[in-house]
Parts: sequence; C-alpha cells; structure tokens
Amino acid sequence: MSSTTDKVAEALYLSGCLRFGNFKLKSGAISPYYIDLARLLAAPKQLCIIADVAAEQAKKIVSVNDINKLASIELKGALIVPSIACILDLPCIIVRKEEKAYGVMGRIAGADVEKGDRILFFDDVISEGLSKIEGIKPLQELGGVANDFLVVVNREQGGKENLEKMGFRVHALAKVSDLVRSLCGKYISKEQADEVLAFVKDLQVVKSTV
Repeated sequence: MSSTTDKVAEALYLSGCLRFGNFKLKSGAISPYYIDLARLLAAPKQLCIIADVAAEQAKKIVSVNDINKLASIELKGALIVPSIACILDLPCIIVRKEEKAYGVMGRIAGADVEKGDRILFFDDVISEGLSKIEGIKPLQELGGVANDFLVVVNREQGGKENLEKMGFRVHALAKVSDLVRSLCGKYISKEQADEVLAFVKDLQVVKSTV
C-alpha cells in the first residue's frame, strides 16, 4: 500500500469522515461504510493532511494540462478546495447547486470564469459520475474548459470509467477498497474490511450486467 493511500486512509478514519456500520444511501441501498468529508472541519490536523495530499496531486495535473483555476461544487468539495488553492496559489470557483436570486446572482461564486479558462474540478467522492457532469455545466456555459476531475475517494461504482468514456480525465487520491485494506488490522477488523470489499465487488458486478 502506498504511503499516500495510508495517509489518506488514516486521516479520513481519525477525523470521522470514513465510518463503518450500516448506512442508508440516497439510492435506498444499505452500505457498510459512509464518507462525510464535512467532518474534516472538526479535525484541523487531518484537514491539512488531506489538503496537502490533494494539492500535491493537483499540482501534477495542473502542470501537465496547463490549468489556471480550480473549482468545486457546494458543499463537501467546496470545504477543501480553498485550502488547495492557497497551496497552489490558484484562483478557485465554487459552483452553487441552485441559482442565487439576489445580490450577485447566478451559480458561480469566487473567481470569475473567463472564456478559455482551463479548470480542474475537485470533489469529495465519485460514485456514478453524474453529479460531476452537472457540476461543470455552469463552468462550460461561461466558456470554461473542465476536462479534469480530482476526487478524494473513488467509491468504485463505475463513475471514473463512465467519465473517462466521455473523454474526461479522472484522478482520485485513493480507492475505497485500498482505504479499507490500509486500515485493516490497525483500525478496523478483517470482518469489517471484508464486508466493504464484498459490497464494492457486488456493486461492480451489478454495474457490469446492466
């Protein structure tokens, strides 16, 4: 297991962002784990670790693809992207989920989007990838180019593959299966790890047969 994966796994677990148990998802399915990156706000040390690791990965993406701005959508990714922007010294944009009807209206907050801007879109997790397409629409409508996504955790539900088939580049700090393998034996039991790995595998089988 890479040191990067170990750092991410420990930071997410110790901050309470990655929890194990039985959690009802939006789809109605029961998951043996849950990820809530908002918990990083209560754990400054772990927040800094995730921001540093994400910034290191983002720096590579930015240099290769000539990116000049960062973006995220409220709420989870937007909590972390300003820290990454500070480290990289890049302007950042927050996409609102809904139009603001007063003051400075629209769905864009933070830096302006100029035609031709090359934007790295950051978020907490990727599941099926549909929310990422929705997230970049306001950027594209203003002339921004968002071909790269960076997420903290790939939930391995086909989202990365879906977006890559559409021509996007998707980068993740870690896959959920690697996170539980890293935590196994130190923070969680083998039974907990096996339950998550089986859940992930079952989802992949379902996706492959749809």
